Amino acid sequence: MKFQALFFLLLLTCLCLSLAQGSYENCCLKYVTGLKKNTKKNLINYRIQETDGGCNIKAIVFTLKKGRTVCANPHLKWVQDLVAAVENRQTVAT
Repeated sequence: MKFQALFFLLLLTCLCLSLAQGSYENCCLKYVTGLKKNTKKNLINYRIQETDGGCNIKAIVFTLKKGRTVCANPHLKWVQDLVAAVENRQTVAT
C-alpha cells in the first residue's frame, strides 16, 4: 500500500511539473529606454509580441547577433526607425 501511494505521489508531481513547463511563455516584462550605437549595429531580427496569452505588454523584441534579446516599446519613434533599419538590412542581404 505504501508503494502505491508513493508511486501515485511521484506520478502526480511529474504531471504538475510538465504542465507548469508547458504554460511558460517567453515574454517581455519591461522595455529598455534606449540602445547604444554598437548594440544597434548588432541587431539581426525582430518579432512583435502581442498582449495575448501570458504576455501582458505589447513589445518589439529585437534579436542580437549572439542570440540575446532586447524588448522595446513599439510606439516610440526610435524603435520604429530600428524596425525599418532591420527590414532594410534583411532585404539588402537577400
